Amino acid sequence: MSHSLPAVVFDFGGVLVDWDPHYLYRPFFDGDDAAIDRFLREIDFHEWNLQQDGGRSFDEGVAVLSRQFPQYADLIRAYHERYEDAIVGPIWGTVEILHAFKSAGHPLYGLSNWALEKFDLVRPKYEFFSWFDDILISSTVNLVKPDPRIFELFLARIDRRAEDCVYIDDSAANAAVADRLGFTTIHFQSPAQLAAELDRRGVLRLNGQH
Repeated sequence: MSHSLPAVVFDFGGVLVDWDPHYLYRPFFDGDDAAIDRFLREIDFHEWNLQQDGGRSFDEGVAVLSRQFPQYADLIRAYHERYEDAIVGPIWGTVEILHAFKSAGHPLYGLSNWALEKFDLVRPKYEFFSWFDDILISSTVNLVKPDPRIFELFLARIDRRAEDCVYIDDSAANAAVADRLGFTTIHFQSPAQLAAELDRRGVLRLNGQH
């Protein structure tokens, strides 16, 4: 299958959407980020959250973790009940790059670890989600990045080869797997760094010329 322009595949959290559980928990910990870090490590928040991203419901996830850490039940439930407090808004610099890709005619795709019940809360708030040709949310297929199978399933779904796609993700582990599978991969660190990488590789020039 021949394509004149590479497809561009975006991760969402930390790339287009400024998500961080610290935002939600700061009022509970008097703004003490170190204390929040200790709490998140103790309950193994990352692994627990990945299971929701993989398709487990938040009701079940909260119940499981609250049984394991009853002393933190209120804090665990707060993440479910006040989820949108963990998102402060778009990362506007990346949104501008996304818009530049759209204006240049690149096919746009999303591939994100996210619980659908929470993505459905956030999606209507941001117009840029409507710019994508297709979006694959991990929980809908019961797989999470960096599992290579979700990338392979995604490529089959959009009918493209990895070599025809630019992949952008803030997770080094996810980016490494995408790279091994043949994507042109950029490990996102900031909009400025992303713009510089795209320019360096000749994928997109943001000075008005494509």
